[in-house]
Amino acid sequence: MLAVFVIGAALLVWLGRRQSEQQSRRFGRIVGATTAAIYAGVFVYGLVPFDVRWSMPLHLTDLATVVTAYALWSQKHWAYAVTYYWGLVLSVQALISPALTGPDFPHYRFLAFWAIHLLVVWTAIYLTWGRGMRPQWRSYRIVVSVTLAWVALTMTFNSIAGSNYGFLNGKPSTASLLDVLGPWPWYLVVAAVLVFTVWAAMTWPWTRTTGKVEP
Repeated sequence: MLAVFVIGAALLVWLGRRQSEQQSRRFGRIVGATTAAIYAGVFVYGLVPFDVRWSMPLHLTDLATVVTAYALWSQKHWAYAVTYYWGLVLSVQALISPALTGPDFPHYRFLAFWAIHLLVVWTAIYLTWGRGMRPQWRSYRIVVSVTLAWVALTMTFNSIAGSNYGFLNGKPSTASLLDVLGPWPWYLVVAAVLVFTVWAAMTWPWTRTTGKVEP
């Protein structure tokens, strides 16, 4: 699957650089609609049987996939920015250390898991290096604020419902990078500092080289 990721990313960058604006819009709407359809299928499947502990769309992957579909469809800058930061740092972790305990390939649960995560990361790469969209410091501030709001709301919901969306109230049962960041709740603090620092490092080169002010 990592080989599929690398090949797909290279093809999307190659394609994006050769598309006209009209071709890019058409391609984005087709792939955006496909992404939304895949997520809708996964979401509906998760509702049966319904359990508030795992059927709610509160994982960051849920939000990232919805925003990614909209970013492709509309190519709005705010949606691109969320996809850029979440996709290239958070969704990438799912590719490196997937919390996947279900059936292996070619089961549809396996395919759905990888399709969603790959599409998020691919979209961030396509829009950035294929279509030339760039994050700015305003983008950084917006995504940090949105992420902190999601953390606060989701942790509160987890505490009430006994769930663990976003792995905010406990580490996943599978191996992940969280295992080296200390016990709960300290791994959340360490992860936040690391993520926000990496996001800043991902913003600075674009603002330094372009000097553009975000509209």
